[in-house]
Amino acid sequence: MNFAQIETELEALADEPFDSATFIYRFLEIYNAPKATLTKLKQGSGNHAVEAGDVLWKNKLFYRSTTGSLPDVADAMLADPLVKKHNPRFLLVTDGADVYCRDLKTDQTIDPRFTRLNEHFMFFLPLANIERYEAPTENPADIKATGRVAKLYDAILEANADWIERDYTHDLNQFMTRLLFCFFAEDTSIFEKNVFTSTLMNRTQEDGSDTATVLDLVFESMNTKVESRSHLPDYAKQFPYVNGGLFRDKTQVPKFSKRARRLLKECGELNWSDINPDIFGSMIQAVAQPGLREDMGMHYTSVPNIMKVLQPLFLLSLEEEFETAKDSEPKLKKLLQRIYSLRVFDPACGSGNFLIIAYKELRKLEMRVFERQKAIAKQWSLPMTEVALTQFYGIELTDFATETAKLSLWIAEYQMNEMFKATFGKAPPALPLRESGNIVHGNAAFVDWTQVCPLTEDRETYIVGNPPYLGRADQTKEQKADMAKIFAPLGVSYKNLDYVACWYVKAAHYCKSGRAQCALVTTNSICQGEQVALLWPIIYKNELEIGFAHQPFKWRNSAAKNAAVTCVIVGIRSISKTNKVLYSDAYHRRVSNISPYLVEGEDLFVTKRRAPISFEKDMTFGSMANDGGNLLLSPSEKDEIVARYPEATKFFKRLYGSQEFSKGTERWCLWIEDHDVEAAEEIPPIRTRIEAVRAARSDSDRESTAELAAVPYRFAEVRHKESDAIIVPKNTSERRFYITAGFIEAGSVISDLAFAVYDADPYIFSIISSRLHYVWGASVGGRFKMDPRYSNTLVYNTFPIPKLSDEQKASLEDLAVEVLGARETHPGKTISWLYDPDNMPSNLRNAHKSLDDALETIYIGRPFADDVERLQHLFKLYGAAMKKDTTKTKSKGAA
Repeated sequence: MNFAQIETELEALADEPFDSATFIYRFLEIYNAPKATLTKLKQGSGNHAVEAGDVLWKNKLFYRSTTGSLPDVADAMLADPLVKKHNPRFLLVTDGADVYCRDLKTDQTIDPRFTRLNEHFMFFLPLANIERYEAPTENPADIKATGRVAKLYDAILEANADWIERDYTHDLNQFMTRLLFCFFAEDTSIFEKNVFTSTLMNRTQEDGSDTATVLDLVFESMNTKVESRSHLPDYAKQFPYVNGGLFRDKTQVPKFSKRARRLLKECGELNWSDINPDIFGSMIQAVAQPGLREDMGMHYTSVPNIMKVLQPLFLLSLEEEFETAKDSEPKLKKLLQRIYSLRVFDPACGSGNFLIIAYKELRKLEMRVFERQKAIAKQWSLPMTEVALTQFYGIELTDFATETAKLSLWIAEYQMNEMFKATFGKAPPALPLRESGNIVHGNAAFVDWTQVCPLTEDRETYIVGNPPYLGRADQTKEQKADMAKIFAPLGVSYKNLDYVACWYVKAAHYCKSGRAQCALVTTNSICQGEQVALLWPIIYKNELEIGFAHQPFKWRNSAAKNAAVTCVIVGIRSISKTNKVLYSDAYHRRVSNISPYLVEGEDLFVTKRRAPISFEKDMTFGSMANDGGNLLLSPSEKDEIVARYPEATKFFKRLYGSQEFSKGTERWCLWIEDHDVEAAEEIPPIRTRIEAVRAARSDSDRESTAELAAVPYRFAEVRHKESDAIIVPKNTSERRFYITAGFIEAGSVISDLAFAVYDADPYIFSIISSRLHYVWGASVGGRFKMDPRYSNTLVYNTFPIPKLSDEQKASLEDLAVEVLGARETHPGKTISWLYDPDNMPSNLRNAHKSLDDALETIYIGRPFADDVERLQHLFKLYGAAMKKDTTKTKSKGAA
């Protein structure tokens, strides 16, 4: 079965006139329902429903066509005794215009328009015996274990204070890894039950003085074959030979205090068999990094986010191949060979989460292949797994995380072997350990990736991970050096790029040279604003394309505090004719091309412009004081001067920046024209402020600022006009739905912390205040932390607008008045309060809705369905405008 084919056929079905009698059979046919089953359902012999028109396929689906409230009808169906008797997976209800479906196993629902059913094709995959991934909940045992181990780690450091100075960090990290393995092994079938903890407690003094000696001998025994242990004491000989590299290197064992020994005992008393290696590894990583302990788990990539990378990158492809091969022994063997040759490489692997989940998923698929082979083969004997930990590669900067990744992979292997044993009755022996993953301790920005995971044309390689993001302001000196090493040889501007760009550039070079694809979790900043034009041309020069992408989603994990970050996933690959897929939390759909802004469309790069491509008025920065704070005054400071010197009133103007406009803060400034300087200086407090400005500018190291000391009564950059103006704050909240523009009366000054459009017609206010303009700015503009940052050159000047008639402009002006009027019905409320989604009054919301509907109807004849459609259309218009602009430029050059 081909997923693209399912989506295409669903789309075609949704476009056909709805027929309640035939729809469900065509729907099930698309999901590969057996023809014999469909025949029985149509004839009634396989249909367990009672109501006419209903279809109830046992263990699969209960369908009803209705004209009532779809959720209410589904609730009534759920209460039907037939559901309990025949246990359908799905309740599906439709009226031909909308669809409501409930998955009774996962308790998830969807309710799309009928015409958009294809966007949810993955929801129904269980009908074709393909399970969607469901994220596990966090295991309390992981959290408890992490807390105990953190205390033990601190106690060992306390007892070995000289270790840090003597750089025994690696020894300590490897020691902790060995301890964790032993705790896990004695609570599972790897070791005899509790043998490790009981040996330590029975063979050592309470003060901990001989604990290191006993541990050293136990570890030596686990690295010594049974026939070579004659020199070891009996208590050490009882441990099995482990090997696999875990105990191979001879490292120092730390001294123990009484407290450290007690904490060792407490750790051993936990039940380690319940540990999840995918989450546990990252949480244990926090043990060696105390700064991460305040919120254990915040830093790790959650399993659902990992699957958003792995599924579209290669797991869904394997699922499709399995579905196609499940009735053919040769095809199933071919699929197994593909699984065994596949490699997964995480060049920022941390404690190995991506590698662990990938390993588990490949093992699960291998078991399903074995089960299918057993079902269809005339003769079959159970093979052992050939999915090897050596198929998994990683680079990690932190030594302890490197060791933890290896341990976590071993634990994952053991747990999957136990699952294999539960399914088939036997499994590979737990010991001796096989070699673990190829995890290298190093800086991925400097390490040659081809040395860690050599390129090969006969094996698929998938680069995955969640590298550090870090914007320019947050990068360390060392990270800036990493950026320079990677980007300087390319001869491109890079200093405004996020640190994660290093991984994408190195991945692009790797993928160009071999049979490899890459998908990384990153903040959405690399697909927004000026970073797009800086990074993505480098990627495309390697003859690569975006094969799939997950549009922005909120970071979610099961930590106590979720990180306040919006992420994207971008998959890059060699240029191909195969499907490109855009994912969001709401749908998945095939597209002709994915632009670097993660919408369907051309590979455009929006760059700064000096003049607008559509707006008829220029937008400028406000006026900048550069005054050391001396030309700016609070209301009380201004009132005090005016009270003593009434003639000073003429020298003050109300000042508006982003905060003053959005939060209603009152602020004033001295505004002195050249011809009024003498009169102003006759007022002592004003003269004092002017002299303070002169001194501040004179002391500046910048020549241009020092020169301005000659005019200390004046703003450094004057763009003010004595006219009404539209003000646009530089920053807005990502929680808002609109850019909060406003009108400022003539006589007030707009500061450089906002933008101004002077002498602007009100219809311009309407366009700036629209949802269309917000989504454009959020996509092509920059960010301050996670909040959209407005730009006149990058947002306003690039925004495409269809040619407007006088009638359309007049209509938009009327709608501007409605928005402003709605604001005025809430006196005392600030712009920040009015546009907070939790507060926004209904009349203001409705005024904006009317504005949006009218403006969008001008664009396409109807309101847009969603922000994705808005952006796609805007980029299409922008591309056309740029082509037209290029044509004009060429014509002028020719002339």
